[in-house]
Amino acid sequence: MTYPRVSLYALMLAAAGIPLYIHLPRFASVNLGISLGVIGTVLLVIRLIDLVQDPLIGWAIDRWPRAQSLFAMLAAGGLAIGFPLLFAPRSGPNVVTELVAILVLLFSAYSLGMILLYGRSATLAKRPEPQELMTLAAYRESGMLAGVVIAAIAPAVFLGLGAGGQGYPAFGLFLGALSILIAILTLPAWRRPAIIGERLSLAGLGDAGAFRLLLLALVNSLPVAITSTLFLFFVEDRLQLPGKAGPLLILFFLSAGISVPVWTKISRRVGAKTTLLIAMPLAILGFVGAAFLAPGNLVGFAVICIASGAALGADMVVLPVMFSVALTRAGLNASTAFGIWSFAGKLGLALAAFAMLPLLERNGFAPGQVNSVQALSTLNLAYAIIPCVLKLGALAMVLTLPTEEKGQ
Repeated sequence: MTYPRVSLYALMLAAAGIPLYIHLPRFASVNLGISLGVIGTVLLVIRLIDLVQDPLIGWAIDRWPRAQSLFAMLAAGGLAIGFPLLFAPRSGPNVVTELVAILVLLFSAYSLGMILLYGRSATLAKRPEPQELMTLAAYRESGMLAGVVIAAIAPAVFLGLGAGGQGYPAFGLFLGALSILIAILTLPAWRRPAIIGERLSLAGLGDAGAFRLLLLALVNSLPVAITSTLFLFFVEDRLQLPGKAGPLLILFFLSAGISVPVWTKISRRVGAKTTLLIAMPLAILGFVGAAFLAPGNLVGFAVICIASGAALGADMVVLPVMFSVALTRAGLNASTAFGIWSFAGKLGLALAAFAMLPLLERNGFAPGQVNSVQALSTLNLAYAIIPCVLKLGALAMVLTLPTEEKGQ
């Protein structure tokens, strides 16, 4: 029963991550009246907190291995408290300060859960071997993607049921209740004895080849971070497809979810590096295609969502396993290392928000308003062209990785 519980816990974290990374910019802009530049700055400040916090969280998990259950419940509890507060209606001079405080709570809880889940891969797997770690990853990422689909569709469902505030207040209460339920159902998974390796060091990370993988994780996270931040804007303002963002998000993540077992089998047959070299061009083609779409082209963007979603499935399942295998082979503590890994991914999201949102604002883009040709061209550049260039850089980095044995 451990693997299904891993899927459930991953579902909870993914359902929490979507509103933080996709719904938040539009919610804060439209519902709270906060400018895009301020939102981008807030997200960068929180990421700077993570610069210190995430490695410390990983260190604490390794320092107190018998407290796995406590850490897991603290993460779920933080989400259960934070989301109803985040999406509660508010106004006044302190709205930004209140938003920052709530986001610090939510991102801290989210970080704790994610680092625990990925850092304990060797513990949660039946055996700390590459094949079993890949099986665990397939369960984990399938749960992640199920959570993403739930979070993508929920606000629209609540809105359709008559909830106020574009469905967001009801969405926050739903996420809080979901976190409590899953915390109870998954508690037995965290009672397994922890597998602890040697103390982490810079030399150990270097010898394991982890630094190269960390840099790849950062560069590779940037295209997805940018498109996640700008997805709602691109669909509703650039493509002029109001009301279609939710279904398209679901299509994107369903494609990613369906692709996970496929990429898992391919990786076992041809190896992780070759799998990435197959998947990454799909994402690049998706970015190129999006850049040339005409407004109203729903079918074309749906095809792009399918292709880029499938590419994301490979990233989600293969890269963390490569990192975990490198650490396990070197006998290193994984949670501290995954604290650094977590920060690398979230730094990409922060850099995306900090760079792209003010860029759009400076060029006159306003969500939900009539925008100039220049503003929409800037949105097109930010959503499609820049991520394409970054993904090409990540592909070049994968080409430099050593070719591993098949199935690893």
